[in-house]
Amino acid sequence: MKQYLTLFWIFAKIGTFTLGGGYAMLPLIERELVDKKAWLDRTEFLDCVAVAQAAPGILAINVAILAGYKIKKFWGSTVASLGAALPSFIIILLIALFFREYEHNPVVKRVFMGIRPAVVALIAVPVFNLSKTAGITWRTVWIPVVCAGLVWGLKMSPVYVILATGAGGLLYARAKRRNP
Repeated sequence: MKQYLTLFWIFAKIGTFTLGGGYAMLPLIERELVDKKAWLDRTEFLDCVAVAQAAPGILAINVAILAGYKIKKFWGSTVASLGAALPSFIIILLIALFFREYEHNPVVKRVFMGIRPAVVALIAVPVFNLSKTAGITWRTVWIPVVCAGLVWGLKMSPVYVILATGAGGLLYARAKRRNP
């Protein structure tokens, strides 16, 4: 029972105090589950993130479901996802109730403008951490850069990019087997 409460508290705490969505939560989730609790190793965490990104839905909830399942099966995934979702739901509900009155307030506008750069930084940290775990080196960094350019610059669907890189990985592995 204690592990369920700890799992709920970890995701509730992260969900309450993290601005910027799932990507901003990733380094905090990694620190708690990998570094502090050692419930997952880095490879397992990277696998959870990869599957969570590929699955439909909200990244943080998907990571909570997968990590919770890895730690305590069905009830672990249920508790972790509730922990991740409940604080956001309550905060958004409260904002929706009161924001209309204050949305044009210059102080509120400045606060939101100040938060934006911090959110970008919070999103950049997991990208760098995950790139290390995924084995991205100076020789292979061009792959994610090109993929990001295709999605962002050319507005190509991420589905096509994932399919193309998967096919490229298969071809590379096949060629490497033929010429060791």
